[in-house]
Amino acid sequence: MRDQIEKYTNKLLKDGLAVPGSIRFYALDDELIVSKDDDWKPVFKAVLDELSVVGLLFAAPALPFADNLIARSSDADTRIYPKDSEVKTFLHDIPFIRRSAIGEGGELAKFIAAILRERKGLIIEGVGFVAAGTVTLEQAYITYSSIFHATFIKYLLELQEHGWRLPGEQEALERFKSGWSQPYDVEKPAFRNGPLTARSEIIEEICAVGRYTVENGLVDSFFGNISLFDDGIIYISQTGASLDELEGLIDPVPMDNSSTYGITASSELPVHRRIYETSSYTTIIHGHPKFSVIMSMICEKRAACDIIDCGKDCPETRFVDGVPIVAGEIGAGGIAKTVPPIIKEYGRALVYGHGLFCAGSNDFKDAFSGLVQVETLCRRRYFEMLAADL
Repeated sequence: MRDQIEKYTNKLLKDGLAVPGSIRFYALDDELIVSKDDDWKPVFKAVLDELSVVGLLFAAPALPFADNLIARSSDADTRIYPKDSEVKTFLHDIPFIRRSAIGEGGELAKFIAAILRERKGLIIEGVGFVAAGTVTLEQAYITYSSIFHATFIKYLLELQEHGWRLPGEQEALERFKSGWSQPYDVEKPAFRNGPLTARSEIIEEICAVGRYTVENGLVDSFFGNISLFDDGIIYISQTGASLDELEGLIDPVPMDNSSTYGITASSELPVHRRIYETSSYTTIIHGHPKFSVIMSMICEKRAACDIIDCGKDCPETRFVDGVPIVAGEIGAGGIAKTVPPIIKEYGRALVYGHGLFCAGSNDFKDAFSGLVQVETLCRRRYFEMLAADL
């Protein structure tokens, strides 16, 4: 258990998700294991006594976006509703406890436990995120990362739509912009030249590319998938697999469905399959780069449109600086229909609120470059729009 605490502490810091020194894990093994013994220990020990979970993660996020969302909400609000499709599906909503409602330790523990009985995580205003791991500490890390991802996207969308509302908000965003706008390290990744045909070589390369995408912040480790097509077989990451830890988690799925490997493959296997059936591409990377997701959801026609569920029902192909954006639900009847023809024509496709698909012809260089180019473009375009609108 202690090695898991160390692993996910390092991931939180490496991914820039938590303030150094704020990370606390509370885990039940033969005894209570605490990574930081301070005044919060009795609170979260009491929370664990109330719940059937193996552990809790409690840390202060590296950005103030969640607190800003709470401060901008009405006094009656008690939850944040994610706008990106992935987290909306995974978490539904994110409960929060206002600073003014934080009571004594025992009272707070009961409050937290009551929320965690129905949700995977929550926000304590001005303090941090709390995430539960029902069976593993990995689950707590995934939930924490998801809350960070959701509040990042929702806050920047709200800022673009409604402008500044809080004291010091504009100055804080300028500091964030200067720190977040560093160029991606595109020189470090060493891609194998294609075509790749040996099974061992294919699997090793998919594992390496998965690490590159996570290390560059182009995907949150659990939200994305990678595949390569060769000789009638799609080699694809498994559903729920961390893209920086894909060893042993890549399925060889025959195009003719002659095996059962597709059962554990990524839920977006139908999209990958259809792209390979209808184009000459042989590699695909799908991730959820934050600014790409944000820009996919900004539509100039929204105010005059009567479509209620844009991510599901929008029939148009929109563009952000030449990058196509389509709608569609996950599954064979959704993005498996809308994404492949766009990939065939453009080699890349943004999906409303969902993320980015990029394809390559012989190896992963073009697909990876596509992710970098589109996310860089979307980041620049977002700040241009924000400056113009505000």
